[in-house]
Amino acid sequence: MHISRADSVGVPWGWALAGALLGLVWAGTVFAPARWLAASVRQATSQRVQLNQLQGSVWQGSAQLVLSGGEGSSDAIALPGRVYWRIQPRWLGLEIALGADCCTQEPLRIEALATGWQALQVTLHDAHSQWPASLLTGLGTPWNTVRAQGKLVASSQGLNVQWSPGQFVLAGQLLVDALQVSSRLSTLSPMGSYRIVLQGGTAPSLQLSTLEGSLQLSGNGYWLGQRLRFRGVASAVPDRVEALTNLLNILGRRDGARSIITIGPP
Repeated sequence: MHISRADSVGVPWGWALAGALLGLVWAGTVFAPARWLAASVRQATSQRVQLNQLQGSVWQGSAQLVLSGGEGSSDAIALPGRVYWRIQPRWLGLEIALGADCCTQEPLRIEALATGWQALQVTLHDAHSQWPASLLTGLGTPWNTVRAQGKLVASSQGLNVQWSPGQFVLAGQLLVDALQVSSRLSTLSPMGSYRIVLQGGTAPSLQLSTLEGSLQLSGNGYWLGQRLRFRGVASAVPDRVEALTNLLNILGRRDGARSIITIGPP
C-alpha cells in the first residue's frame, strides 16, 4: 500500500496536536485557580457567601469567608482566620473537606453525589464545630438588627439532604446550641442560651427551646415542600420585661407581654 508523504507527516502531527489540546484541558482543570470556585459560590448564593483573599486552586486552597445580605447589602461580616478546602472528584460526585481556623478541630467531611437528572444528594459526616454568633449579622434582616453575640456549638448525626425538582428530603439530625447570647438591643448580657434541633424524616421538623436565661424562646416548625413553616413565642421573665422590650418588638408581633414569631406561609 502506498502512503503519501503528506499522510505520513499529517498523522503524527494530528496526534501530537490532539495530545497537546488534551494536556491543556487537563492542566486547566487540575490547576484551575481558586477564583473560579469563589465566583461559583458567589453566584450560587446570590452573593451572600463570598471567598476573599484567595490562595491555591479550585481543588485545594484557602480564603477568608465573608457573609453578606446579598447584592446591594451593606451588611457583611468576615469569619475570624481562614477557611480551608480540599475537593476530590469521585464517580458522579465530589468529596469535600472543609476546615476553619476559628471553628473546627477536624475538617468537616461532605460528600455530594449526582443521583439523577437535576438530582443531588449531600451527606455531612458526623461532626462537631463551634462558630461565633456574630457571623449571623452578615445574613441581613433581621440578624443585622439583632446583632447577636455569643457562640454557636453545632453537632450533626447522619445528616443527609436530597434535592430534586420540587422535592426536598432530609434525614438525620443537626443540633445547634446558641450559648451566652446577647444583643445590642438589650442591656442584658447575656440574655440566655438556646437549643435548635433540626430533625429529618418524612416531615422534617425544627424545634427551638430555652436552656436558660431571661429571654424565653420556644417554637416548632416543619417543611412544606421546600419551604419552612415556623411558629414560636418570645417572652421575658417578669423582672426583665423592660430590659427586653426593644428586642421583643423586633422578634415578632407583640401579643401583650409576648412576641409571636412566624416564618413562612400561614
